[in-house]
Amino acid sequence: MTAPMPVISCQNAWKVFGPDPKAYLAAMPQDRSFDEIRADGYIAGVRDVSLDIRQGEMLVIMGLSGSGKSTLLRCFARLHDLTAGRVLIEGQNLMELSERELIALRRSKMGMVFQSFGLLPHRTVLENVAFPLEMRGQDRHTRRERAMEVIDLVGLSGREAYCPRELSGGQQQRVGIARSLVIEPDIWFLDEPFSALDPLIRREMQDEFLRLRAMLGKAIVFITHDFDEALRLADRIAIMKDGQIEQCDTPDQIVLNPATDYVRKFTQEVDQSRVVHARILADPSLNADGPPVMADAAIHDFARLLIQDERRLIPVRDGEQLIGALDRQKALDILVGAQ
Repeated sequence: MTAPMPVISCQNAWKVFGPDPKAYLAAMPQDRSFDEIRADGYIAGVRDVSLDIRQGEMLVIMGLSGSGKSTLLRCFARLHDLTAGRVLIEGQNLMELSERELIALRRSKMGMVFQSFGLLPHRTVLENVAFPLEMRGQDRHTRRERAMEVIDLVGLSGREAYCPRELSGGQQQRVGIARSLVIEPDIWFLDEPFSALDPLIRREMQDEFLRLRAMLGKAIVFITHDFDEALRLADRIAIMKDGQIEQCDTPDQIVLNPATDYVRKFTQEVDQSRVVHARILADPSLNADGPPVMADAAIHDFARLLIQDERRLIPVRDGEQLIGALDRQKALDILVGAQ
């Protein structure tokens, strides 16, 4: 069976900032490093990035400040024009679209949430959420009805007549999320949307986001510098450095099998037992008897069983189906942090 077309396909993308980036990139030796490019008077915000994002998948992009993560996200929406390479949205090459076509695509397909809430201060919650529909030219009744649906979805029913100054930071961020969802986008871009919130509200917003994600099934690109947040939210994590992706993989694999020294340092403080799931350790060629563990359970979740059980192999179950067995000692090594 042919795999479905990616919602976003990024192919050998470059974004170089400087006086004449296209000419510079065309003449640049292939092995030119980030620092050498900078010494030439240019900044390589994105360097030869290729990846695909599929419907229903959440990709979290991480990296230190200046790593290129926000630049890459802006290339996905053509808020930055690429210097070279392609970004395809459902097969359409963004760089080949006219300004009118690009605006129409953004309005119909893309929802965006940024760290700054960007709310209109003199408009109510309802008016803020309905604003993208107003820009589309929808009639007042239709946009009010749709806005109220989304306000209820993000848990703000009863506050639709409030102005932004009357809301907490977390509530304001919910308004921003609702405004991005009101157009029913297929793609959702979020650039550090929770970083300005205090820890308790941030955790609450992560919970809300996980709930929305499960309900909506969209292709999501989420930028964060918080590794715990990435581990909690991501299907895959892309770790960037100097404009390049060092590794793009599932949270389990990023932690268990870092591809570079940089990724290893990036993940060295992570509690692997809270990240690695039984599914990853399950060997389908092995069988075992006795009580199973669930495939989606993190090792930390069945720590008591690992410590008290004397079996060498423990069966792993996905729903009603046994998918193999895990080696108890390997799981114990991860639990106690053995290297």
